[in-house]
Amino acid sequence: MTGKMKRDTEKWDYSSDPNFYRYYEEQSLSSATLERLATIRDKILDFLGNSGKSSASVLDVADIGCGAGTQCRIWAERGYNVFGVDINEPLIELARRRTHESGLAIRFEIGSATQLPFQDESMDVCLLPELLEHVEDWQGCLCEASRILKPGGVLYLSTTNVLCPKQEEFNLPLYSWYPSFLKHRYERLATTTRPELANYARYPAVHWFSFYGLSSFLAGHKIHSYDRFDILNTDKMGIVLRLSISMVRALPPLRFVGHIFTPYTAIFGVKNA
Repeated sequence: MTGKMKRDTEKWDYSSDPNFYRYYEEQSLSSATLERLATIRDKILDFLGNSGKSSASVLDVADIGCGAGTQCRIWAERGYNVFGVDINEPLIELARRRTHESGLAIRFEIGSATQLPFQDESMDVCLLPELLEHVEDWQGCLCEASRILKPGGVLYLSTTNVLCPKQEEFNLPLYSWYPSFLKHRYERLATTTRPELANYARYPAVHWFSFYGLSSFLAGHKIHSYDRFDILNTDKMGIVLRLSISMVRALPPLRFVGHIFTPYTAIFGVKNA
């Protein structure tokens, strides 16, 4: 693939529900969001350093599903070259406006995660935050992420966790554990008469993942995956907590239980050289 976007041949809906737009317009500037995204950035930079790639160099960073561009700006503030892509045109326009006001240089594109406008092996970091569950062709999305990553580059993704009953995608209790036929029913309602069920998302969550399934898929695309327990820095933890993390890392059944109690899936992946 060349990575050239063919927007005129795809039948995507680039619009945004006003309720969805207003929510992300406000949420993207909250102190909790800024702190969370800065923590993610710092964990990725630490992970890059531990993987043998210097975070002090000027990195090329792609934020896929960038929304209002908050994560892009957090990376750009460190002097990195940042590129954002999202299918939501109003949010991209908001991202461009905020970036212009902040005096940062970030390139934003409107388009699909399954057809990225970047060259092969052109990015040091590829971010897929809370995106995969909304993309029908999630396999194509991950193939594109692998394609644009340089050897030794880092993929960060966060998405749904089918193992944990707690979730925020649908305003329904225990939704992660619903059988497929029932999920399909609520997906149809969310895109027709009951948009509030999925927080007015134009493309509600239709996939439910686990670390184990995604890491297996990524392994076939030259990406080695690490979960949240692997990348925890235990240096400043007490002895009891350090021992607990060591046990989770060493014993697969305990790691599995840990995933059951985590309401999301997070993967830090390194593309093989």
